[in-house]
Amino acid sequence: MKKAINILRTELFASIIVAVVIVVLYETETILPGELSEAKNAEFLLTSLMELLTICLIPLSLRLFKFNKIHQTLIATREQGLKKLGSLRMMMLCLPMVINTILYYLFMNVAFGYMAIIGLICLPFIYPSEGRCISETSEK
Repeated sequence: MKKAINILRTELFASIIVAVVIVVLYETETILPGELSEAKNAEFLLTSLMELLTICLIPLSLRLFKFNKIHQTLIATREQGLKKLGSLRMMMLCLPMVINTILYYLFMNVAFGYMAIIGLICLPFIYPSEGRCISETSEK
């Protein structure tokens, strides 16, 4: 169980670090922000897509382990299931957060920034503490 918890924590903190590095690179103007600010069609399409993904993936990731089929899989496979399904849940929040961070700086559209912040705020709700992991892989 400890190995699965460490993997999940590594994924969580690595995603946060990647997002912070992106922010630092753009804020220090090592990479110039707003490179795609003139591409309004692409901005509209990506904003619509990321809003849809963010709005759908956040509740799904927060409730993922509550679905009966998934909970039964977690109980049956314990550590292996926790690694696989926990990584899936982590990436459902972390990937949109990092992508929204990049898109914010490419388009300088605050909608992407807000979605990245919302993703960051949701991460503590799935933090892989030892108690949470044990309770999610045991019978109710």
